[in-house]
Amino acid sequence: VPRVGDTAKILYTIYLIITVTEFILLAAFGMPVFEALCHTFGTVGTGGFGVKNDSYMSYSASLQIITTFFMIACGINFQFYFYLVAKKLKLAFGMTEVRAYISLVLISIVIITINTPGMYGFGESLRHAAFQVGTIITTTGYATADFDKWPELTKTLLVLLMIIGACAGSTGGGMKVSRFVIVFKTIQKEVDNIIHPRWIKKIQFDGASVAHETIRNTNVFIAIYFTI
Repeated sequence: VPRVGDTAKILYTIYLIITVTEFILLAAFGMPVFEALCHTFGTVGTGGFGVKNDSYMSYSASLQIITTFFMIACGINFQFYFYLVAKKLKLAFGMTEVRAYISLVLISIVIITINTPGMYGFGESLRHAAFQVGTIITTTGYATADFDKWPELTKTLLVLLMIIGACAGSTGGGMKVSRFVIVFKTIQKEVDNIIHPRWIKKIQFDGASVAHETIRNTNVFIAIYFTI
């Protein structure tokens, strides 16, 4: 919104509502108040401060599912929630980064669930897969299983998710999904130019053209990141 102060108020209000909601749900489903507070702050801030040596392994399936939902939710660009509150649903669900993030999360959950046969029942495998994908892609750091014992494909996928990270404008870490979307679109554009040399094509992001400087900065950032 036009005033920076109002923007801050909106963001903090959304953050507070999410925090209070998760705390109430965790407490309602049997987590002690102190532990619910710690895990709520760790989840919404995607910082992962745990109070048990086994992280989330000893908690019930219900508590794990609640935390999974909020970890993934807090990895979404908070502008998405502002659009929802403002009833601008077309803008909310049209956000390129959010759609890419949700798609990445869902595809990863499906692959990991299929790739861990015989280790758990289907329901348990799905729950563990969703939790680990949520905690890794947002860099929260909780765990419900020892995924070092999982197949190589699954471990490789989790490492890639850790590098990619969550959305820009979220509390999650990593390189941010938006940067990878821009790089992917850049590669796609260059391939198209090889096939059609005379074709002039601009990279679009959320319905607007991406400036050449933004593309260059993104490419340089990723190059420096991997070099380091």
